[in-house]
Amino acid sequence: MESSVNFSILLLSTTLDYFHPITQKTMALKHQLSLETPDTNNCKVLRVFDTSTYADGLDKECGTLQITSPGFNLPVNIEVLPYFNIVLNGCSLGLQKSGCGDALMCIPDGIYVIRYSVAPNNKVLVEYNHLRTSQTLNKYFNELCKLEINSTEPDQDVRQKFKELQEIKSYIDAAKVKVEYCHQPEEGMELLIYAQKKLNAYSEQYGQYC
Repeated sequence: MESSVNFSILLLSTTLDYFHPITQKTMALKHQLSLETPDTNNCKVLRVFDTSTYADGLDKECGTLQITSPGFNLPVNIEVLPYFNIVLNGCSLGLQKSGCGDALMCIPDGIYVIRYSVAPNNKVLVEYNHLRTSQTLNKYFNELCKLEINSTEPDQDVRQKFKELQEIKSYIDAAKVKVEYCHQPEEGMELLIYAQKKLNAYSEQYGQYC
C-alpha cells in the first residue's frame, strides 16, 4: 500500500535504550550504521535516532530512513542528516490522512521494519524489526494502577490479580525479545497477540474492580 505522506517531524536530542539490529551491511572499515527506537508510553509518536559511527573523510550523503508500518508493503521514505533524532506520528508514517494539525491518531502496535542507509544506499545500510507495544503496555499499566498494592502484604484476591498481570507482562516482554533480539518476528507477534488476548480477558473479568 503506497500513499502520499504528510511529514510531521520534530527534532529532539536525547539518549535512550539500545535497539538490536536484524542485519547490517557496510563497506569494510567504513561507516558503522546503527539506530535506536526506544519504547514510549505516548501512543501517538514513534521515535528514532541515529547512533552510527561514521568514518572520517567519507561522505555521509543521501541519508534515507525507510519505515514500513504493520499491514503495509511499501515504506515511507524520509530524508535525514547524520546523527538525526526524530519523532514521527501517524501522518509522518502515512497512516493518517486528515486531522494532522490537531488530532493525531494512536500509532498501532506491531512490527515496524526500519531501514537506514547512506550513499551508496544499496551497500551501506542497517535494518531492524521494531516491535511497538505502546498501546498494549498502556492498557497493562492502567490495570496495574487499579490494584491496591503497597508495602503491606496484599490479600489473596489482590495477589491473584497481581500474579495474572505479571504473567501478561512477561508475555509482552518475551514477544519483544523474540522480534528484536532473536529475529523471530512471527513467533514474537504470536506472543504479543496472546498477551493482548489475556489482557482483554483480564479487563473484562475485573472491569469493575478499582
